[in-house]
Amino acid sequence: MALAFFGKGVGALGWAVVSDTSPKQIAGLSGGLFNTFGNLASITTPIVIGYIISTTGSFKWALVFVGANALVAVFSYLVIVGPIKRVVLKEPPSKGPELTNLTEAHS
Repeated sequence: MALAFFGKGVGALGWAVVSDTSPKQIAGLSGGLFNTFGNLASITTPIVIGYIISTTGSFKWALVFVGANALVAVFSYLVIVGPIKRVVLKEPPSKGPELTNLTEAHS
């Protein structure tokens, strides 16, 4: 049980990485994409596990599949992701709204 809770805590680190690295202007979009891919995984994983169990008749290969996913995640964080730092978007200088004197415009 302790190992399961530890794994759940490590899995939740993804949100910390997303919130620390996404540009402030598109934090919502970044979170939405993160949720999209997480939800796609939550749809496909039970389907794949069901297929594995129906073909092999055993949970052994289903557990191997889940373990392989965990190893891919560890490999991704260690090798693919690289240094974790915030992405900064460059914004063009914004002009304030142009104000006109309405009394002059109507005269």
